Amino acid sequence: MAAVFNPQRLILGRKRRKLTARALAGAVGVSPITISRLENGANEPEIETVEALAQALSFPKAFFYAEDVDELPAEAASFRSLSSMTAKERDAALSAGVIAYLFHDWVAERFNLPGSEVPNLRGDATPESAAQIVRAHWGLGQLPISNMIKLLESKGVRVFSLCEDTANVDAFSCWRDDQPFVFLNTFKSAERSRFDAAHELGHLVMHKHGAPQDSRQAESEADRFASALLMPADDVTSRIRYVSDLDSLIPAKKRWGVSVAALAYRLHKLGVVSDWQNRSLNIEMSSRGYRRREPEGLPGESSALWPQIFTALWRERITRDHIAAEIHVPTSELDGILFQLTGRSSEAGDEPARIRLV
Repeated sequence: MAAVFNPQRLILGRKRRKLTARALAGAVGVSPITISRLENGANEPEIETVEALAQALSFPKAFFYAEDVDELPAEAASFRSLSSMTAKERDAALSAGVIAYLFHDWVAERFNLPGSEVPNLRGDATPESAAQIVRAHWGLGQLPISNMIKLLESKGVRVFSLCEDTANVDAFSCWRDDQPFVFLNTFKSAERSRFDAAHELGHLVMHKHGAPQDSRQAESEADRFASALLMPADDVTSRIRYVSDLDSLIPAKKRWGVSVAALAYRLHKLGVVSDWQNRSLNIEMSSRGYRRREPEGLPGESSALWPQIFTALWRERITRDHIAAEIHVPTSELDGILFQLTGRSSEAGDEPARIRLV
């Protein structure tokens, strides 16, 4: 049976490259109506056209003849910076998420990955109490969280990178049936990336399969959840009774792995810092440039899961190139969704779960 061109794959590839149908038509040398008819499934393209599409979009020809993929609609994903994001940036990030689905499904067929232990607390708790429930459910007590990515992975959350060439795409999360996914901008500081990870966990916990109608409310709730999860009230107030100046917060913030700004905000909400002090601290942080560059920054976090996967695959002489060829995407796309996540091997005792090739 001859392979059939898949219009869905063409749309996915075009959006991944941030191209309009008109721009793609110009790159391929056909009319915009031709691209439109191909995407609508009205025409079956000539092989020369498919070759031109593959070259213009930097996807192998086999990509356009593969099966349908699960789409990631915008309403299913929680984006941190939706207001500053263009439609092209949003669609490119969502398309990267679909490619992550392809990679994940390939891996899930071969490994026993950790199952999800993310509770569904939608409408059942305030953000602060939701954070307490999650800590209790996962047996974290009041201790600081040493590595957010590894914690999420150990509880069945699939964490991927967003290697986008824009500052407008921070992070997003989504549920795919009963499987939670988080996509992080791994170019950011470790402190901000950790907060993003906790923020996205808040969405997964409190806004499963849909957020409140007011997206600002959802973002505020996720921020409050992240703040309470990373900086438990009892632990913070038992160690910081008063704040003398901004410099005193720099060593203190390392305990909880957060930014100076996040710690100052939490102390204000807990009543340790007064309104006047909070304004003064914010002014000084801005003047010192701490909004753009974190003082005494922490080392970046990496995955424990994906290095285990690739180590096991390498024993079978299976490389990223092999995986990319089997799911019909460029190896660079795999590198993008795993960027900086596989940089360091997991330390002993810090693995999410013992996985095995099945």
